[in-house]
Amino acid sequence: MTDSPELVIFDLDGTLVDPAGSITGGIAHALAAHGLPVPDGATLSSMVGPPLVESLRRLAEVPAEAIPAVVHSYRQRYISHGMAESRPYSGIPELLERLRGRGLRLTVATQKPESLAKRLLAAHGLDRHFHSIHGAPDDETLPPAPDGKTGIVRAALATNHGRPDAAVMVGDRRHDAAGAAANGVACIGVLWGFAPEGEFAALDLAAVVGTADELEEAILAALDVGRAASAQEAAAW
Repeated sequence: MTDSPELVIFDLDGTLVDPAGSITGGIAHALAAHGLPVPDGATLSSMVGPPLVESLRRLAEVPAEAIPAVVHSYRQRYISHGMAESRPYSGIPELLERLRGRGLRLTVATQKPESLAKRLLAAHGLDRHFHSIHGAPDDETLPPAPDGKTGIVRAALATNHGRPDAAVMVGDRRHDAAGAAANGVACIGVLWGFAPEGEFAALDLAAVVGTADELEEAILAALDVGRAASAQEAAAW
């Protein structure tokens, strides 16, 4: 059996970084700019997490022919204003530093376009903590991947030579939990993101946390479970 690094896979928006209204406000701005109805605040918040094209089609009911133009307007505003408005959540930079100090490998798996994810993390000085950063294709007019976040989490595992039982996912939406579960990875939910009330209750999560300190404890506990499972498997061999 080959040793694998203990790996922590983080979602981005709503988990590491608070968009501070840049996503919801940007979507509203783009829709209004094209003369399209702007959904209510709760609907806009629910659009944070899934692929933008999927949210525009399913939640904002944007006609297919208008989606490319709306996406372009949204991204132009996000690049010019949104990244500067966003902020790391309280305690997150310090948490990443401590986890790296413990010898854990850190990676990002987000449905944000990969190049934008890298730019956002670099803008806040967080990119240095991560061994790899994985996202969606930069061309957002392409249909979303049919397996959602599953393939992105799979890429994070493969790049870092991670074993599912030696890894944990951290996210704020059901999409994170689904992508983790499909890869056999435990998932921790954070309460400071965009999950609507009750979303976590229906999910099989390793833990649900409300602060960065609680998250650190939950990550270490989840990886201890992973180490125990690996030891039992090795003994069986």
